[in-house]
Amino acid sequence: MAGSGDPPEGTPEGLPGGGEDEYRSVVFDESFVRAARLQEFSAQERMGEHAQAVRRRPAWHPRAGPRHGSLALVLVIAFALAAAIYAGARPYHPPPDQRAEPLRATIVSLAPQGVVPGGEPARLFARSPADQFRSGAAGIAMPPARSTAHFSENQVVAALDTAKDYLVRSALDPDVLTGDAVRPVRLLLDPEQLEQFDRSVTSPADDGRHAATGWLVRFDPRKVALADTAVRVRGTLRVDEAVPDVLEVTADHTFVYAVRPAGTERAESSLFTVRRQMLFRFDRDDLRMHRAELVSSHVVAGPQSCSAESAGAMRPLLAGQRATQQSPRATDPYATERVPAALCGTLSPRAQP
Repeated sequence: MAGSGDPPEGTPEGLPGGGEDEYRSVVFDESFVRAARLQEFSAQERMGEHAQAVRRRPAWHPRAGPRHGSLALVLVIAFALAAAIYAGARPYHPPPDQRAEPLRATIVSLAPQGVVPGGEPARLFARSPADQFRSGAAGIAMPPARSTAHFSENQVVAALDTAKDYLVRSALDPDVLTGDAVRPVRLLLDPEQLEQFDRSVTSPADDGRHAATGWLVRFDPRKVALADTAVRVRGTLRVDEAVPDVLEVTADHTFVYAVRPAGTERAESSLFTVRRQMLFRFDRDDLRMHRAELVSSHVVAGPQSCSAESAGAMRPLLAGQRATQQSPRATDPYATERVPAALCGTLSPRAQP
């Protein structure tokens, strides 16, 4: 192709005829390029000495495109059908529901069989089973933290720390106990439970969902005051991996409070015992944000009358008082609204000072 012959269609337009132009041999017009025969060496041909040195590339035919396109479409459809059959043969596992569950709360009143004993807080504690309990947060012992299959040791520690923090704020904080504050507890809850918590605090109801005393311990400040801010505590914490993305912490603690009538500092004190069995759940976001999902709360408290309305606040029987009604309030099984039966038990004499 290095010769100086004219292109097949004659001298290109715009170029002078004859051989005087020194660039004539290297300038080609569009018709010359289209008519050129493309050839390329094959590897096998380049290796042979006597074989033909070039091979022709197959010319593109206008009908080749649709044939290749049809073949590609058939392959795509076949692949889609195979994928659908494969997916249909495998069992479907929906993604885990990451939404927080509503709290399930149970409050059980323990009615005394006689008069509630009174005296000075120190003497009452000394004569009660709470004598060996530790005071305040020191009574909430932390178990050894070990990694699980899908959570590191640091993540397990974070779950235990948050659960302990919740117990301290909800059952030992003096402002929470006297009804002056709820924010310290609210800050530790999963955001999806805040609406339920707020309704429980502002409009408590004994319906298994909206009892304020399922979330925290508090007393009616118009009737009850703390005779000693050093609450006695004993209990356990246990951590388990529920599923690969969730840690659960089970808390079982007994809190003993020294209480007296509000506005009478010289009145005798009495002891009020609350046992709380609580289940906390933590996903990875909860661990990072230092918050918890409170799944269930089972509370047993006394001395307290069976007829006491304890959904909004604990109503302990004070020194010298006795239960006015041994049976819980009446429940109508024919009622159309959801009204669970009130739960009540009898306080063992051994639990009294």
